[in-house]
Amino acid sequence: MTKSELILKIGQMNPHLYHRDVERIVGAIFEEITTALARGDRVELRGFGAFSIKQREARVGRNPRTGDTVSVARKVIPFFKTGKQLRERLNGKTE
Repeated sequence: MTKSELILKIGQMNPHLYHRDVERIVGAIFEEITTALARGDRVELRGFGAFSIKQREARVGRNPRTGDTVSVARKVIPFFKTGKQLRERLNGKTE
């Protein structure tokens, strides 16, 4: 599902909302999640999952074409861990 498909689906489920308002709501949610992660905060959506960040330390890697060693800088990556309800639903378990 793409962001535009999500906006369309939410709009269909809430016909009293204007399309532009649904776009703003979805955009605001994504922006807040991004901002929180950039601050180093964890974002937990109960039943769905939790977004957090992980740090990968600097290391020495190899260029796969030439085999030369390359230094890879330290980086921060987003990480998502599924919640219990989502995991159970994906595995066919319903409560």
